[in-house]
Amino acid sequence: MHNYRKITEDLYWVGGNDRRLELFENIFPLSKGVSYNAYLLMDEKTVLLDTADAAISRQFLENVTAALNGRSLDYLIVNHMEPDHCALIEDLLLRYPELKIIGNAKTFPLINQFYDLETEGKTVTVKEGDSLNFGRHTLHFVMAPMVHWPEVMMTYDETDKILFSADAFGTFGALNGNLFNDEIDFDRDWLDEARRYYTNIVGKYGMQVQNVLKKAAGLDILMLCPLHGPIWRNNLSYILDKYNTWSKYEPEEKGVMIAAASMYGNTENMAEIFASMLAEAGVKNICFHNISKTHVSELISDTFKYSHIVLAAPTYNNGIYPLMDNYLEDMKALAVQNRTFAVLGNGSWAPQSAKLIESKLGEMKNIRLITENFAVKSALKTEHTQLLKELAEKIAEELK
Repeated sequence: MHNYRKITEDLYWVGGNDRRLELFENIFPLSKGVSYNAYLLMDEKTVLLDTADAAISRQFLENVTAALNGRSLDYLIVNHMEPDHCALIEDLLLRYPELKIIGNAKTFPLINQFYDLETEGKTVTVKEGDSLNFGRHTLHFVMAPMVHWPEVMMTYDETDKILFSADAFGTFGALNGNLFNDEIDFDRDWLDEARRYYTNIVGKYGMQVQNVLKKAAGLDILMLCPLHGPIWRNNLSYILDKYNTWSKYEPEEKGVMIAAASMYGNTENMAEIFASMLAEAGVKNICFHNISKTHVSELISDTFKYSHIVLAAPTYNNGIYPLMDNYLEDMKALAVQNRTFAVLGNGSWAPQSAKLIESKLGEMKNIRLITENFAVKSALKTEHTQLLKELAEKIAEELK
């Protein structure tokens, strides 16, 4: 049974939700599922903007068929060629053999790489600034390379002032009936997943996101239609400001995130004591993660969120504890910068973790270290507590 939704007088949401998928891109946990958004414009010509993942193929095709209400599908715009948005191109071509596919010069080589399709005479290539008229609506194309694939583009409806923004402004999480941002409590229910989505999927490409934000600033936008998550039809400055902050690698909040790794509890005990010292020094905004039980995507999300990061880890096989090492590699890959770090190390006979972690942090851009090889042997002793207290007070003073 179809489940499409009306957005404007002639625009429909024809996507669907996947609540069964456990890992997005087979990496990122999805406790709340994910939505795959696609949009159908019913003008003199019918225009579909993107398809969906194969997992919801039946729902998607039923939605498109029902929304068309007996009409044929004239055009498909491919804003993004990642398989969770383009898996059903072949199904559409089989159902609508006269269908024309609109994309840019980088779109069609990817179509040929993923699928064995006969597209001769069925493609329309557009470039930055091109416009196509479909009746009442004129659609304008905005290239958005590396946000977060090289072929990505966005489509702007000049008539209704809607930006179809591909993966930008999206979020993890299935839609719970409410389609629009003004129907939900975004801060409470969606912000953490929006940040986790951005930082892990797009985070590396801050400069490219800044370029797109500059292009968006030149458009009169009344609605944002992303490929995942809620549609923004008011308060657009909220999500635009978040993207501006994240893509500049600026902290979203002044506060302390503690990420602790511990084999037998001694390093964790040191981190717990330090958290109490921070609180006693007046720090209220403290987040604590046991990295052995927290997925690295959540660690990355909070790394982008907080201004000060405390890493606590033991030495392992004469190196960095593996899960901490993996977290550091992700930080580096996703271009984490403009943060203040403190490192608390441990080791029973060769406590090298602090020195090695600090060395890795030194490879990243604009990182400020406020410790230098702070290391305990096996367990925290009285002689180290004063140094920890001084560090906590230093951080508290910086956060005032």
